[in-house]
Order: sequence, then C-alpha cells, then structure tokens
Amino acid sequence: MKNIFDLTGKVAIVVGGSRGLGKGMAVGLADAGASVVIASRGKEALEAAAAEISEQTGGTCVGMQLDVTSLPDIQAFIQKVDERFGRIDILINSAGINIRKSAQVFEEEDWDKVTDTQLKYVFFMDQQVGNYMIERGIRGRIINIGSLSSAIGLKNMVAYCASKGAIVQLTKALANEWAPFGITVNAIGPGYYFTEMTKPLLSDPEVMRKYQEKIPMGRLGNPEDLAGTAVYLASDASSYVTGQIVYVDGGWLIN
Repeated sequence: MKNIFDLTGKVAIVVGGSRGLGKGMAVGLADAGASVVIASRGKEALEAAAAEISEQTGGTCVGMQLDVTSLPDIQAFIQKVDERFGRIDILINSAGINIRKSAQVFEEEDWDKVTDTQLKYVFFMDQQVGNYMIERGIRGRIINIGSLSSAIGLKNMVAYCASKGAIVQLTKALANEWAPFGITVNAIGPGYYFTEMTKPLLSDPEVMRKYQEKIPMGRLGNPEDLAGTAVYLASDASSYVTGQIVYVDGGWLIN
C-alpha cells in the first residue's frame, strides 16, 4: 500500500528554517523523505542547522541565504533552488517577527517592519513559488504560518495580530485561485511554543504559569510538535484539503 505521507523525491523550501518552529517543520519534512532547503539571512546559523537536520534525519538539507523582504532576492533564491534541485514542490513560509508595544505608542516604523515580514513578503514568496509551480505544471503544496492571533486579539501585539489575521484570508484567496492548477494552499496556526522569539516573554514564571493553565494539555509546544501537521499538509494525505488553517495549540482555542 502506498504511503501517502511519503515525501521522497519532493523538494521543500522552509523559510525561517534555521531555528524555532521552521526548523522543527524542516526536520519533519526531511524525515518524511523530502530534500529540504532552509532559508534565512544568517549564513552561519543556516549551515549549522542544515548540518544538524541532515545528520538527525539521514536526509538532504541545505541552507541558502534569503532576504525575504526583497522581491529581487526572492526571485534570485528561487532560481538558485531550481538550479540545485530542478524543482520545487513544497513551500513553508515560516519567517516571523514581533514587536510588543501598546497600540497607543506603536510607531509607523514598527508597523511596517512587522507587517512587511509577516504579510507583504509572505504574499510575494507565495506568488513567486506559486508562479514557478504553475509554469512547470507542479501540483505543489504551499503552507503559510498563522498563529493563535489569527483567531483572537492579544494585547500589545496589534501589528502581529493584524498580519496573522490577514494570513488566513491570504491563504483562502490563493487557495481559490490556484486550485485549478492542483496547488493547495493552507496554513498552520501554532499556539505558544518555546522559541527564541517567545523566550523573553516566557522567562517570566508568572506568565509561564498563566499560559500553562490556559492550555488544556498543560504544557507549551516544542517545535517538533508541528512536524506532523507540516508533513500532512505537504503530502498526498491532504490532497483534497485547501484554504484551511490548522491550529496546533494544545487546545488553547477551545477554552
């Protein structure tokens, strides 16, 4: 019987894959047999993460530098991946940034910095990879990363919430347009996870206690908790699923 979760022969890009949630998903894809390209700005972090993922999974993982806030850099990056592997089957758009400030004092520069990374260039990365797939007849998988704040409003995170809410609608719109080409577009909505981004917040024991009480499963997530959902949405197992957001939050949103 065919293993519908098998990604052997597939080529996957994980933007933001050198650390945190992106790295956890990159490990899952490599474990499932995909050749994985992790992308971010930092060369040293990319090389270290790619070597670690390759060793851990026994698969192929390479790091390629990418400034995700530059359309010309995105275009050049896609060309490099094509030259190296000859195809792109899967994109996980996992680059992220947050600035925690009250809405009363949130500045224009703060807004642009967050929404450019979290929304504007998510679209352009999706667009460029989607066009690549359409031109080559690849029935690909595009996975955007939402958040609990795709569904709820959180204090001191106005630009983050606005952009993550928009990710849901972006995902639906692209799914509708690209379904005729056999391309599915879905999103994953992580809850609270231990990452470099959340470390300053979670270092407060009282904050940690409140979050753990809010989560029915009684713990925060670890990056590897996203691997299964990423593989599902990247594989033939989800071939009839598109325009959806799957929350992986330990049950936070059911409260």
